[in-house]
Amino acid sequence: MSADVAVSLAVLAGIVALSDVTRRLLARALADTGLSEYAVELVSTFQLCCCTHELKLLSEVGGIEPGLALTFTYLASVVHGLTFSGAIGNPSGALERAYRAKLSGSRALRRIACQFAAAAAARAAVPRLWAVGLSRLHARHKLFGFRCTSPIHAPLHEAAAVELACAFAVQTVITHTQSVEEKYRVHAVAAVITTAVYAGGTVTGAVFNPALAFSTQFPCSGHSFLEYCVVYWLGPLLGMMSSVLLFDKIVPALSRKPSPRHLPTESKKKA
Repeated sequence: MSADVAVSLAVLAGIVALSDVTRRLLARALADTGLSEYAVELVSTFQLCCCTHELKLLSEVGGIEPGLALTFTYLASVVHGLTFSGAIGNPSGALERAYRAKLSGSRALRRIACQFAAAAAARAAVPRLWAVGLSRLHARHKLFGFRCTSPIHAPLHEAAAVELACAFAVQTVITHTQSVEEKYRVHAVAAVITTAVYAGGTVTGAVFNPALAFSTQFPCSGHSFLEYCVVYWLGPLLGMMSSVLLFDKIVPALSRKPSPRHLPTESKKKA
C-alpha cells in the first residue's frame, strides 16, 4: 500500500471518528429540543460527502486500481450504514419515508435542507483539508489546483437512465431488507451500492444521491447546472419512485387473487 493511500485511509478514519463524536455530543445536547435528528442529519451527510470527496480524489487523481477503489467503496458504505444513527443522508430516501408516513412532509423537507447544507459545507471544507498537504496527493492538489471535469460520459438521457437504474436497485434492496438485522443489512446494501458503482461508474460516476452529487459532481466543468439536475436529481428521484411504485402498487395488484364474486360463473345446465 502506497503512502498516499495510507494517508487517505487515515483521513477517512479521522472524518468518521470526528463525525461520530460530534454526532453523539449533539444528539445528547439537543435531546430535549427536537433538533437532534436534524443535527444528526447534518453531521452524517457531511461525513458521507467528505469521505466521498477523499475516495474520489484517490480514485481519479491517485490512480488506484479499480478493484481497490470498489473495495474502499464497499467498506465506506458499511461504515456509513453502521454509524449514521438514524440519519438518511439522501433526499430521495427522505421523500420515500415521507411517502410511507414515517416522516411528516415538513420534517422530510427540513432533513433535505440539512442534507444539502451539509453537502455544500463538505464541498467547501475538503479543499481546505487537502491544502494542509498531508500526502503528496493532497499537496499536488494544492499546488496544481486540480479541477474535475464532467463525470457524464454518455448522452443526457442515457446518463439519467443509469442514475435511475442505480437508485432503483439500491432503493429496492433497502425496502426488502427492512426485517434483516442491521449488522447484516448494511452489508447487503453496501454490496448493491458497490455493484451499482461498478456498473454505472464509468458513465456517470454512479452517485444516485442528489445531495452527494451536489457536493461532488456539480462543481465539475463540462455540463450546465440544469443538465446535472436532470441526471443527478431527476434520475435518482425517478428511480426511487419506480421502485416504490413497482413493489407497493404494481406487484401486489398483479399477485392479488380475484375474489369469488369476480370469478366466472358456470354456465347453466340445459334443462
